[in-house]
Amino acid sequence: MAVDSAISSPLGPPTCEKDAKALQFIEEMTRNADAVQERVLAEILSRNAETEYLKRFNVAGETDIETFKSKIPMITYEDLQPEIQRIANGDRSAILSAHPISEFLTSSGTSAGERKLMPTIKEELDRRQLLYSLLMPVMNLYVRGLDKGKGLYFLFVKSETKTPGGLLARPVLTSYYKSEHFKTRPYDPYTVYTSPNETILCPDSFQSMYSQMLCGLLERKQVLRLGAVFASGLLRAIRFLQLNWEELAEDIRSGSLSSKITDPAIIGCLGNIIKPDPELAAFVSQECSKENWEGIITRIWPNTKYLDVIVTGAMAQYIPTLDYYSGGLPLACTMYASSECYFGLNLNPMCKPSEVSYTIMPNMAYFEFLPHEPNSSGFTRDSPPKLVDLVDVEIGKEYELVITTYAGLYRYRVGDILRVTGFHNSAPQFHFVRRKNVLLSIDSDKTDEAELQRAVENASKLLAKFNTTVAEYTSFADTKTIPGHYVIYWELLVKDQANSPNEEVLSQCCLEMEESLNSVYRQGRVADNSIGPLEIRVVKSGTFEELMDYAISRGASINQYKVPRCVNFTPIMELLDSRVVTAQFSPALPRWTPARRR
Repeated sequence: MAVDSAISSPLGPPTCEKDAKALQFIEEMTRNADAVQERVLAEILSRNAETEYLKRFNVAGETDIETFKSKIPMITYEDLQPEIQRIANGDRSAILSAHPISEFLTSSGTSAGERKLMPTIKEELDRRQLLYSLLMPVMNLYVRGLDKGKGLYFLFVKSETKTPGGLLARPVLTSYYKSEHFKTRPYDPYTVYTSPNETILCPDSFQSMYSQMLCGLLERKQVLRLGAVFASGLLRAIRFLQLNWEELAEDIRSGSLSSKITDPAIIGCLGNIIKPDPELAAFVSQECSKENWEGIITRIWPNTKYLDVIVTGAMAQYIPTLDYYSGGLPLACTMYASSECYFGLNLNPMCKPSEVSYTIMPNMAYFEFLPHEPNSSGFTRDSPPKLVDLVDVEIGKEYELVITTYAGLYRYRVGDILRVTGFHNSAPQFHFVRRKNVLLSIDSDKTDEAELQRAVENASKLLAKFNTTVAEYTSFADTKTIPGHYVIYWELLVKDQANSPNEEVLSQCCLEMEESLNSVYRQGRVADNSIGPLEIRVVKSGTFEELMDYAISRGASINQYKVPRCVNFTPIMELLDSRVVTAQFSPALPRWTPARRR
């Protein structure tokens, strides 16, 4: 349809009037970012004026930025834990938010080994939906004709629990997919999926993946874009196809569903879709039986224009594998979000992954930025650092994101380190650098140095009766396997060679390490199948001396050298792997149950 030129956008010519309005909204928000931020903070402070938290700091009723900054401290999750626990236990008074806390969103970060609980209110769904509604209008500026086909997205719900007070606790995307915003979303030709809602909402990860893959194969020529939330998720889907293509092809050939599909909603839904198609079955068998899977995505889905996955931060490690399977299709990172808050979107979604920058939308929350000084000694409550406003950040500098939300997080440190790359109007654009203090990550798991140290200590106790200790260790996230897995290099000090630990003992050490890692990791191993068994590679005595010599030869100071607890530099990996004497994997799954939240 023709678009009124009066509502065209500086971002580019919109494809329709609806897109034009969305692009115009982006322009208005980013052009007046300072004023929007001032309004957002005033709204948050005025509506929550009677909350216990704001009264504690004597800001009840005051809405100006200077008062807020002078009285409200910057906090971490641990600072807020007592209030969150009260809400979880059933206290319905206005502790953090004047609006009732509708549920908790479980963060992929952890506190004391358990998922963090992020309070949210019902209207946050509207805010998240608003940001989602801006993604396709931007994408349509770069890729035309997306209304002429469908998207094959591998989307899943994860387990949810209830707190003692009866509130749901679940991941933010599970909350969204189960909401009426998603389930009864209005028809939009630009956002039609091959996966029916019933396949996405199935709690069984195998049945959900199987049925979504089956639908994607049935409509392979309709698919214009492939996606998952994370790059790791899309690669798991490819691996799933490798393992299950014969059964999928048989379903297509016969027009009937595998006996492994028992979910009544999926059976009822796909019963109307699947019909015998011997030609398609033969094609799937022909392509998938080939030894070489290079370019498999475009071979099976030939009209795919791009992959829609997050490949920033820890997910960048998957880019070479995605390129291999897709024949180098563009990788689009469209938005930046977390359990705490949705932040912004990528206004140039077809750029190279290394150049991805997200434009913060100033209407989503009140944003401040803590200058990130990697080698600083930190700060105290008595000498807090000066936080920088959204519009005052400087290009090239790095900051830690600090947010104040409508749901009752005030000056909360998210833990994301961002680098300013530029501005769109007056709104800054950020490159995601990394999560603070995260050492290892395969999927949504995040393991820090302290957790890894504790896991090594617990596992090494199994070596005591062999008079053996772990002299040194390091680690890396091996993403060449699908799913990826943690690899831990151990150099052992064996005092009695005649009684050294055998392979069985070392494999038990692997399992003990997994038992010691946080609940997000263990859920990935047990329920989501997103992480493979942990591996311990024992290296020859003296290997870590060689590692130090190598680092010093490259300019490291011998006085300040510390063994890196995580490595990813190819020459170092090659050195370590050339010294491996034995390697063992975890022999079983660690304990994990979606237990009731305490």
